[in-house]
Amino acid sequence: MGAHHLSLLLTGALLGLLCLLGLSLQLGWRAGASRAPHHALFFGVCVGTLVALALSGWAGGRWWALLPALGLLLLMPRTRPGRAGHWRLALWCALAYGLGAWAAW
Repeated sequence: MGAHHLSLLLTGALLGLLCLLGLSLQLGWRAGASRAPHHALFFGVCVGTLVALALSGWAGGRWWALLPALGLLLLMPRTRPGRAGHWRLALWCALAYGLGAWAAW
């Protein structure tokens, strides 16, 4: 397993945690909780996607397949948390990352 495979898996795991934490916040399961861990995970997913993109390109993989996921992630701050547009864009980000990681593998 190469470094780009590891970065794709690690970023995918971070994205899964981010989605689960966001879902718990959206559903009110953690109503009084701080949103700082969610924001830290989001930053980690953005950096991880960029690193996975770079390592996939360096390894000769289809690095460009991760560009839609990165673009959608960078659009996320434009949506309002708690609104339908925010979680819909999060689902599109997860789908784009999953397809991009599969293609870049």
